[in-house]
Amino acid sequence: MGSGVNRPGLGLVIYFAIMFSLGVYFMFASVQGDFGLFRRVQIEAELAALKDERARLADEVGRLENKTRRLSDTYLDLDLLDNQARDVLGLVRSDEIVLH
Repeated sequence: MGSGVNRPGLGLVIYFAIMFSLGVYFMFASVQGDFGLFRRVQIEAELAALKDERARLADEVGRLENKTRRLSDTYLDLDLLDNQARDVLGLVRSDEIVLH
């Protein structure tokens, strides 16, 4: 009757196929999914870029606040006022030569 070799049942093969498929699915999801490793790296890169942008904007705000203070009623920087009048209004002193 037999050769003495037991073959695994069909149920066992199906069980291992399902477990293997689930393992592959979860491994793929952990790398490629919405909360996977690649998405995390992308989010960290975006965070670094946004921090750089925030630092640049903070510097610009500080520069503009300084300029605003220097042109305020309580503190007037005459050199800055002179530069602004020249830039905005195109004013030139009579002893200056304009080169374009």
